[in-house]
Amino acid sequence: MAQWVEAGLWGLAGGGALVVGALVAWFVRVPRDVVAVVMAFGAGVLTAAAAFELVDEAERRGGLAATAAGFAGGALVYVLANVALARLGARHRKRSSNQPSESDQAGSGTAIAVGALLDGVPESVVLGVGLIGGGGVGVAMLAAVVISNVPEGLSSVAGMKQAGRGPGYVFGVWGVIAVLSGLSAALGNLLLDGASPQVIAVITAVAAGAILAMIADTMIPEAFERTRLYTGLCLTAGFLTAFVVERLG
Repeated sequence: MAQWVEAGLWGLAGGGALVVGALVAWFVRVPRDVVAVVMAFGAGVLTAAAAFELVDEAERRGGLAATAAGFAGGALVYVLANVALARLGARHRKRSSNQPSESDQAGSGTAIAVGALLDGVPESVVLGVGLIGGGGVGVAMLAAVVISNVPEGLSSVAGMKQAGRGPGYVFGVWGVIAVLSGLSAALGNLLLDGASPQVIAVITAVAAGAILAMIADTMIPEAFERTRLYTGLCLTAGFLTAFVVERLG
């Protein structure tokens, strides 16, 4: 199997977790407290994966300067894009309540879809990049993507239902995002194969910065809304779990 095809399949698997969460939320009423706990745990897992699988690896490959520049740039680009999308109605795209309907804000459905894609692309790209040079997909990173995407799908789709969006829109959005996640991973692998260590380091660090900004801007606020004082404990448990997996992997 071609390496870029394998990368695409791993990206599709990670994006597919969103569809799994969407299906569960559409047919089963999952308590918001449960979703919030898993969201906080997933934020911790993703934070650890960004630190140990991405930033550390980027610094080893390309040095501190390239890593720091890429990390800061990724965070800045994500935040600016997120601010723009929030003004268009995607501020609460991961929340199980308070999502605007089209009647509340025209174009909010498109903004939510684009925002969800913005959240998922950095994760997918690094899954593809990890295979370059004969390396394997990072177990901790893949676990982090899946663990964070399932509650994201759960929470966001519950909010979409509450806002009156139909199944065609809901599953169309998540299905397309899953496919685009696969394409992002495949393209990341294909286009960066043969690139210098410094270039790969910068791209990896950009993704890490964007992921960390996404966690702070969207995942933690949704988790804190329900878990409150237990958010830190759940996040710490997720971080520790991912750290142990990474060290034992």
